Amino acid sequence: DNSPEFIPKCRACRRQAREQSGEGDHHEGLSSDEELTPTEVDEFQKSKDNVLEDSRKIFEDVHADFCDIRKILLKFQEWKEKFPDSYCDAYISFCLPKLLNPLIRVQLISWNPLEQNFTELEEMPWFRAIEEFSDAENVSE
Repeated sequence: DNSPEFIPKCRACRRQAREQSGEGDHHEGLSSDEELTPTEVDEFQKSKDNVLEDSRKIFEDVHADFCDIRKILLKFQEWKEKFPDSYCDAYISFCLPKLLNPLIRVQLISWNPLEQNFTELEEMPWFRAIEEFSDAENVSE
Protein backbone atom coordinates (compact mmCIF):
# COMPACT_ATOMS: atom_id res chain seq x y z
CA ASP A 1 0.00 0.00 0.00
CA ASN A 2 1.50 3.33 -1.07
CA SER A 3 -1.17 5.54 0.40
CA PRO A 4 0.10 8.83 1.91
CA GLU A 5 -0.58 7.71 5.48
CA PHE A 6 1.31 4.43 4.93
CA ILE A 7 4.61 6.11 3.94
CA PRO A 8 5.04 8.05 7.23
CA LYS A 9 4.22 4.86 9.17
CA CYS A 10 7.04 3.05 7.34
CA ARG A 11 9.45 5.86 8.14
CA ALA A 12 8.39 5.82 11.77
CA CYS A 13 8.90 2.04 11.92
CA ARG A 14 12.39 2.32 10.38
CA ARG A 15 13.30 5.19 12.71
CA GLN A 16 12.17 3.18 15.73
CA ALA A 17 14.13 0.12 14.52
CA ARG A 18 17.28 2.25 14.08
CA GLU A 19 16.91 3.75 17.54
CA GLN A 20 16.49 0.30 19.11
CA SER A 21 19.45 -1.17 17.23
CA GLY A 22 21.69 1.77 18.06
CA GLU A 23 22.37 2.81 14.46
CA GLY A 24 23.59 6.37 14.65
CA ASP A 25 24.86 6.97 11.12
CA HIS A 26 21.50 7.65 9.47
CA HIS A 27 20.91 11.20 8.26
CA GLU A 28 17.34 12.42 8.32
CA GLY A 29 16.03 13.15 4.84
CA LEU A 30 18.17 10.50 3.14
CA SER A 31 16.45 7.38 1.90
CA SER A 32 17.45 4.20 3.66
CA ASP A 33 15.57 2.19 1.01
CA GLU A 34 18.44 2.71 -1.44
CA GLU A 35 21.33 2.01 0.91
CA LEU A 36 23.47 -0.94 -0.13
CA THR A 37 24.43 -3.69 2.24
CA PRO A 38 28.15 -4.44 2.69
CA THR A 39 27.64 -7.68 0.75
CA GLU A 40 26.11 -5.78 -2.18
CA VAL A 41 28.96 -3.27 -2.10
CA ASP A 42 31.53 -6.09 -2.16
CA GLU A 43 29.75 -7.86 -5.02
CA PHE A 44 29.57 -4.62 -7.01
CA GLN A 45 33.27 -3.92 -6.44
CA LYS A 46 34.24 -7.46 -7.51
CA SER A 47 32.09 -7.15 -10.63
CA LYS A 48 33.59 -3.74 -11.43
CA ASP A 49 37.13 -5.07 -10.95
CA ASN A 50 36.37 -8.00 -13.30
CA VAL A 51 35.07 -5.64 -15.99
CA LEU A 52 38.13 -3.39 -15.68
CA GLU A 53 40.46 -6.40 -15.85
CA ASP A 54 38.70 -7.73 -18.93
CA SER A 55 38.81 -4.31 -20.58
CA ARG A 56 42.61 -4.23 -20.28
CA LYS A 57 42.80 -7.42 -22.35
CA ILE A 58 40.63 -6.24 -25.26
CA PHE A 59 43.44 -4.86 -27.41
CA GLU A 60 46.24 -7.18 -26.21
CA ASP A 61 46.65 -8.83 -29.62
CA VAL A 62 46.34 -5.63 -31.68
CA HIS A 63 49.40 -4.00 -33.21
CA ALA A 64 50.29 -0.78 -31.33
CA ASP A 65 49.73 1.34 -34.45
CA PHE A 66 46.08 0.33 -34.51
CA CYS A 67 45.04 0.65 -30.87
CA ASP A 68 46.48 4.10 -30.18
CA ILE A 69 44.18 6.93 -31.28
CA ARG A 70 47.04 9.35 -31.86
CA LYS A 71 48.82 6.87 -34.18
CA ILE A 72 45.61 6.12 -36.08
CA LEU A 73 44.91 9.80 -36.61
CA LEU A 74 48.50 10.33 -37.74
CA LYS A 75 47.94 7.73 -40.48
CA PHE A 76 44.83 9.56 -41.62
CA GLN A 77 46.72 12.86 -41.57
CA GLU A 78 49.44 11.33 -43.76
CA TRP A 79 46.79 9.98 -46.13
CA LYS A 80 45.19 13.41 -46.37
CA GLU A 81 48.53 15.08 -47.12
CA LYS A 82 49.66 12.51 -49.73
CA PHE A 83 46.34 11.76 -51.43
CA PRO A 84 43.88 14.59 -50.71
CA ASP A 85 41.43 13.60 -53.45
CA SER A 86 40.94 10.01 -52.29
CA TYR A 87 40.83 11.18 -48.67
CA CYS A 88 38.03 13.59 -49.52
CA ASP A 89 36.18 10.99 -51.62
CA ALA A 90 36.28 8.50 -48.71
CA TYR A 91 34.31 10.84 -46.41
CA ILE A 92 36.74 10.27 -43.58
CA SER A 93 35.12 12.85 -41.31
CA PHE A 94 32.02 10.60 -41.25
CA CYS A 95 34.03 7.40 -40.70
CA LEU A 96 36.30 8.51 -37.85
CA PRO A 97 33.67 8.56 -35.10
CA LYS A 98 32.69 4.96 -35.87
CA LEU A 99 36.31 3.91 -36.14
CA LEU A 100 37.43 5.54 -32.89
CA ASN A 101 34.30 4.70 -30.88
CA PRO A 102 35.51 1.30 -29.54
CA LEU A 103 38.90 2.71 -28.56
CA ILE A 104 37.36 5.63 -26.69
CA ARG A 105 34.74 3.48 -24.99
CA VAL A 106 37.43 1.18 -23.58
CA GLN A 107 39.24 4.19 -22.16
CA LEU A 108 36.03 5.51 -20.60
CA ILE A 109 35.07 2.27 -18.83
CA SER A 110 36.71 3.32 -15.58
CA TRP A 111 35.86 7.04 -15.92
CA ASN A 112 33.41 8.24 -13.31
CA PRO A 113 32.52 11.93 -13.31
CA LEU A 114 30.91 11.53 -9.88
CA GLU A 115 34.21 10.70 -8.18
CA GLN A 116 35.92 13.48 -6.33
CA ASN A 117 39.17 13.38 -8.30
CA PHE A 118 37.92 12.53 -11.79
CA THR A 119 39.72 13.53 -14.98
CA GLU A 120 37.94 16.02 -17.20
CA LEU A 121 37.18 14.73 -20.70
CA GLU A 122 39.20 17.57 -22.22
CA GLU A 123 42.28 16.39 -20.32
CA MET A 124 42.18 12.81 -21.56
CA PRO A 125 44.83 11.81 -24.14
CA TRP A 126 42.30 10.59 -26.71
CA PHE A 127 40.41 13.90 -26.53
CA ARG A 128 43.58 15.91 -27.04
CA ALA A 129 44.61 13.72 -29.99
CA ILE A 130 41.25 14.27 -31.70
CA GLU A 131 41.40 17.96 -30.94
CA GLU A 132 44.89 18.26 -32.46
CA PHE A 133 43.77 16.29 -35.52
CA SER A 134 40.72 18.55 -35.94
CA ASP A 135 42.89 21.67 -35.59
CA ALA A 136 45.33 20.30 -38.20
CA GLU A 137 42.43 19.62 -40.58
CA ASN A 138 41.05 23.13 -40.15
CA VAL A 139 44.47 24.72 -40.76
CA SER A 140 45.01 22.76 -43.97
CA GLU A 141 41.58 23.74 -45.31
